[in-house]
Amino acid sequence: RGKAQADALRRTKTESQAKRLNDVKSRDFVLSNATDLRKDDFVLVEAGDIIPGDGDVVEGVASVNESAITGESAPVIRESGGDRSAVTGGTQVLSDWIIVRITSNPGETFIDRMIALVEGAQRQKTPNEIALGILLSGLTLVFLLATATIKPFALYAGSTISLTMLIALLVTLIPTTIGGLLSAIGIAGMDRLVQHNVLAMSGRAVEAAGDVDTLLLDKTGTITFGNRQASEFIAMKGVGEAELADAAQLSSLSDETPEGRSIVVYAKETYGLRERDVHALGATFVPFTAQTRMSGVDIAGEQIRKGATDAVLAHLKERTNGTTRDYTELNATVERVAKSGATPLVIAKDDRVLGVIVLKDIVKGGLRERFNELRRMGIRTVMITGDNPLTAASIAAEAGVDDFLAQATPENKLQLIRDEQAKGKLVAMCGDGTNDAPALAQADVGVAMNTGTAAAKEAGNMVDLDSNPTKLIEIVEIGKQLLITRGSLTTFSIANDVAKYFAIIPAMYATLYASDGVESPLAALNIMRLGSAESAI
Repeated sequence: RGKAQADALRRTKTESQAKRLNDVKSRDFVLSNATDLRKDDFVLVEAGDIIPGDGDVVEGVASVNESAITGESAPVIRESGGDRSAVTGGTQVLSDWIIVRITSNPGETFIDRMIALVEGAQRQKTPNEIALGILLSGLTLVFLLATATIKPFALYAGSTISLTMLIALLVTLIPTTIGGLLSAIGIAGMDRLVQHNVLAMSGRAVEAAGDVDTLLLDKTGTITFGNRQASEFIAMKGVGEAELADAAQLSSLSDETPEGRSIVVYAKETYGLRERDVHALGATFVPFTAQTRMSGVDIAGEQIRKGATDAVLAHLKERTNGTTRDYTELNATVERVAKSGATPLVIAKDDRVLGVIVLKDIVKGGLRERFNELRRMGIRTVMITGDNPLTAASIAAEAGVDDFLAQATPENKLQLIRDEQAKGKLVAMCGDGTNDAPALAQADVGVAMNTGTAAAKEAGNMVDLDSNPTKLIEIVEIGKQLLITRGSLTTFSIANDVAKYFAIIPAMYATLYASDGVESPLAALNIMRLGSAESAI
């Protein structure tokens, strides 16, 4: 199983050609295999190219598709400087170009680290499995010893019992019933999960879910939708909210990104603005590029721009020929929005700022109530995210989880699970990205989202076809029902074996010690009135 999980990660490593730069300034490059790249090499990556290795962007800005690693479909901006310069090998540049300095040698990349972590991950046995194993082993040993002592006692009493009969007796006594039914119980649990659109890889995973103590959830794509959506329009002093909403909607009419569509919908639902006919407006739309980091529209002699704060302010400075203006209110608003964990987009019309659009990674509906239900079941929920602690705390409070782990790396996730398991707890993990694969492989119950990567689904032992993390409530309930069923069958099986022991043994000795027509003292124990040991067996 571990080998298969690691192989799934290896398949994400793509054999690609790299444009290795001989001179960064002239951009003179030679084609070489990605496996030939070494640390501190420089490569040019253009639109449509696969990034050949892990590195940092040293020049340029580009839109990058990282879904192969994170499981998130929305592209991200990578640019030189700041905290958005790191890129991962195997991801794809969608637009523009970047120059990347390779930061790892072959065998030291992000994917290689994931492979090593997955190969080192190992699921432990649950307490119920351990207890049942000890019980069945103990009973088998007791019955084996009891059977082995029957022949000496029989010889002492002047009776004979054949080896065939002893073997038959042992077979009837050993608790094989529960062993045979365990697989059937597991299959029944898997079948019940299918009715809830969850695919379980084994019955053992379903049973383990019944004893889960801690649930770890990856934030993006699991707790949140993963796509930022408009949640508020903040107008600057002297600007009406209706004017800001109108400008925001106009600038987003041709924007087909989830963020752009959400701005149009929010303006319509909150301010009653209907979507306009793009062609009837006679407008010229300005598409977003990674270089400008702005989009907008030119309409009726007016220029409306929407984008990152520094990009819009640079645009205004250019329009006003470098005139210095006071943006204290804007900067304070942008800072407040950023600290709340949201993303601010600035809207400007001609040479004045209208306001700020607040984009938030929206928490999936109904999570708080479902997490409360998990809490009542005694399950502690922990959100895991790569966000800063401030953003993580804001989303954790909104979702209603018990705790969170911010700025988490794959190694941090794996260590958190091992720490919980060291305390004797059973851990469930919900995730969707390749970076979640080691944690999913280590967790007692690894639930991969169907929208996630192939590596994540291979690492987990369950796949949720609806990509709904709160589905764990149904999984836990079914797991608990399976444990109750197994406990009942175990009790019945053991009681049956013990009853057989006390029924067969007296029958084997009932005729012994009888004299002068007086019934043997052991006959009183032969409650089933069996005539012989053969008939008893």
